[in-house]
Amino acid sequence: MDKFNNLRSVISHSLHELKEAIGGFVVMSELLDKMFTKLQNGQVPANWEVVAYPSLKPLASWYHDLNQRVNFLMDWLVNGNPKSFWISGFFFP
Repeated sequence: MDKFNNLRSVISHSLHELKEAIGGFVVMSELLDKMFTKLQNGQVPANWEVVAYPSLKPLASWYHDLNQRVNFLMDWLVNGNPKSFWISGFFFP
């Protein structure tokens, strides 16, 4: 759960920075420019891949998969042990 929380924090922080850079409130760094290009091309940005689990999926599928993994763990936390475990849903099985 810590790894997913860290990943979600990196995503949130970097998207906020990118929004600020696009608005002209901060300087568009090389990292943010590369991130913007990757997002436009439907790819997972490199700064997210560094803290994420290995995946070859395009951005939309990757994000949907991330949400499914987080929801699986949230359901486990709220409702107790599941009847079966989604092994590949863990961060890095």
